[in-house]
Amino acid sequence: MGDSEVRIEGNTLRLPGGAAVRFIRTLRLPETGTHPLPPGLGEFPVRRVADYADTVPEAWRARGGVMLPVYLREAMWLSFGGTTLPTALQVGVGKVCAVSGEPWSDRLSRKPQNYVVLPRQPWLDGINSGKGTVRQFVAVPLGLGATVEGQVTGEEVWGGVQLQSFALTDAELAKWRDEERLRAERTRAAVASTGGYGGAVPMAPMAMSAPAAPGGAAGPRRSGAAMGLGVGGSMRQEVYRDDRPLTAWSKRPAGRVFVHLVTPPEWRRITGEAPPPSPVDRAAYTRAGLPWFDYFDQDAEDLAPTDPLAAVQPVGDWLGDDHEPWQAPSPGQVKPLTGKPVEDGDW
Repeated sequence: MGDSEVRIEGNTLRLPGGAAVRFIRTLRLPETGTHPLPPGLGEFPVRRVADYADTVPEAWRARGGVMLPVYLREAMWLSFGGTTLPTALQVGVGKVCAVSGEPWSDRLSRKPQNYVVLPRQPWLDGINSGKGTVRQFVAVPLGLGATVEGQVTGEEVWGGVQLQSFALTDAELAKWRDEERLRAERTRAAVASTGGYGGAVPMAPMAMSAPAAPGGAAGPRRSGAAMGLGVGGSMRQEVYRDDRPLTAWSKRPAGRVFVHLVTPPEWRRITGEAPPPSPVDRAAYTRAGLPWFDYFDQDAEDLAPTDPLAAVQPVGDWLGDDHEPWQAPSPGQVKPLTGKPVEDGDW
């Protein structure tokens, strides 16, 4: 992989510096109350925009990046499992920072912090609402004012999701590698002293280049049904404060990618592929006894809420009440948890 290339491996986005990001389908939470972490229901398929140059809207081709199909009011979360090196990752929703609520920037900031630190942050389920909670990412069309972008900026221009990675400086990376080597040596010594077979060592995922997707049938381009992210229910999740000084990170981003959100009909038209099935019914999932999750890192400090994001209202205020019945999980269902380069464009 080139130093500045973003690649797709399966449905995983790999950004320069070692960051790995997957988009996970999940249950949409009620917009009242605070809930455990909802389960993952499989990955969203991810495709390069450049592979469908004849059928994507012109604006998408100009912005480059990747696309994934999502239903109206479907929820998602971002998984960072498989990240191989410490990375500062900015996450934008319509070019509004999901951590700080500030406008998109090509610089890291600590006042307020506008990034998450990987792999310390294992996932991100929504915008930072502070006090140990986030508000769930929920897909909505542009034009209603329901997106985070619309509520914070007063306009809906960009939609989608934006990712930008920053690597450690060379000196900090060398220091981290030394610390990791010493930690591994101590682990081996401890295992040898107990006569064990050895501890589990995390392995980097096998590189799997995504097969080149065929371009869709040529035809007149359409503007496309633009989608962005609003917010749904609240869940217990911390967004961790960076414990390194800002000078530990490179001043310039290592790489970035624009993620377009595509309606299922547009996905079929553009790619010729069937979109994923409709979201799973929440009550049926809970009745089946499948797990929810609770994660807490006692050594990490949660970021405080910021004013721009604190004022964001849930999508139900625009799209109406959610009449789908809700059945809360029982206490026993909540489990504690301690290819080719992607082309960038103009955005």
